[in-house]
Order: sequence, then C-alpha cells, then structure tokens
Amino acid sequence: MNPFKQAIAERRTQLGLWQALANPYTAEICAGAGYDWLLFDGEHAPNTVPSLLAQLQAVAAYPLEPVARLPLCDPAIIKQYMDIGFRTLMMPMVDSADQARLAVSAMRFPPQGVRGVASATSRASGFGRHRDYLTSAHEDHCLIVQIESRAGLAAIEAIAAVDGVDAIFIGPGDLSASLGHLGAPRHPAVQAAIADALTGIRATGKAAGIFALDAEDAAARLSEGASFVSIGTDVSLLSRGSEALREAVLISIGKDRK
Repeated sequence: MNPFKQAIAERRTQLGLWQALANPYTAEICAGAGYDWLLFDGEHAPNTVPSLLAQLQAVAAYPLEPVARLPLCDPAIIKQYMDIGFRTLMMPMVDSADQARLAVSAMRFPPQGVRGVASATSRASGFGRHRDYLTSAHEDHCLIVQIESRAGLAAIEAIAAVDGVDAIFIGPGDLSASLGHLGAPRHPAVQAAIADALTGIRATGKAAGIFALDAEDAAARLSEGASFVSIGTDVSLLSRGSEALREAVLISIGKDRK
C-alpha cells in the first residue's frame, strides 16, 4: 500500500520538502525531519539514476514517500526510475491529456501500458522476490502531473479525466513565466490563475498539490483545497540558514553585514 497515494486521495494534508542537493547524506538528514514526502528532483538538480538510487536507499528506513520528478515525460526514463524503486512520479510540463496518457502507459506493464519488464533484476520487485509484482505493482503507483503553462491550465479538466492520473501539481515558477511574469509568482495575475486552477482541480475530483512560496503561502493553498504542498528546498534551507546565522552573529557583535 502506498500511504501517500491514499492520503492525497482522501484529501489529508501531506507536507513535503524538495531535494535538490543530489546527496544521500543530506537526504537522510531531511528524512528524519518528519515530512510526509520528499521530492527528488531529476529535472533541475544534478541527479543521475545512480545518485537517485543512493538517496532512495538513504531514506528507506523513514516513514515517508520518496517522489521523483523526471527531467521530462520519457518512457525510457520512467522505466529506469520505477525499476530502482520509485512508485510515485511527478511529470513536469504536462500540457495535454495526450501527454498524461503517455505517462500513465509508461508506468504500467502490458497490456495496460508499455513499461518494459525486468522484474527479476529490479530493486522495485525486491530483485524478483515479490512474486506478484508484475500483476499488483500498479496498485501502489501514483502519478502526479505538473501544470506549469498557460496551455496546461486550459487543459486541466481533460488532463484530470485521464485514468491513472492521481494528482495535479501546480508549479508557480514556470507558470508565472508562461503567463508573462517571469520571476514574479506573487504577481496578482499569477496568484489568480493558481487559485482558479486549484478550484478547477478540486472540481474534477483529483488531488491538488503545489510548490508553496513560503509557510504563509502553504497555509493559504491548503485552505484553498490543496492536499499536498512542498514547503521548501534543501538548497534554500542551507543557503538561507547559513546567511541568517552569519547575519545574526554580526548583529550581535554590532557590525554591519558585509
């Protein structure tokens, strides 16, 4: 049973943290912080299949769901990510129902899909020890499609109607760029589009998620119907935390920040 899949289907709040440092040591540190899910980024972080595998192994002992964001919706990459053990995937830049159907098909074995069969050698199947893996794996698989463009917004209803799509996730960064407000996800037009999108997703009956801009934004999105939110990144925690610590010391000793 995939508890994350069940939780978002039941609209129970799931808090997540983005992992972009591509390091098993920091992943394990974050895994002990009590988050419901960690997102391992294959799109904008310097990850490879081996580095993702090492992070999966590092967090395996913790009660959370590892989620992988792919660099693109490619059946070959989907197959590799699933074989090493990811059962929840996030597909970036999904703009149409056809793209969503491709992702669903790539995650499922024939005859329901086109995923290649290598169960005897895959970590996901316990290296062949889970005898019913081929017939039951799809029950635990969870597909999150990411809406990040004007075209994606327009196609939300059609995308949500695709059988096998479990959730729709809003990416404010790329969405703001697509709407003509690059680097300004707090622009009123972008915020209005996000609110409308969350309403539209809820109306389809699918779970809604979002990358929150801060704690206040996370609370607002949860109140608007999002079931799962990412509330920060390992990179920002390290960069902002290290800056804040130095600034605090400089203030305490009466020096201006340099």
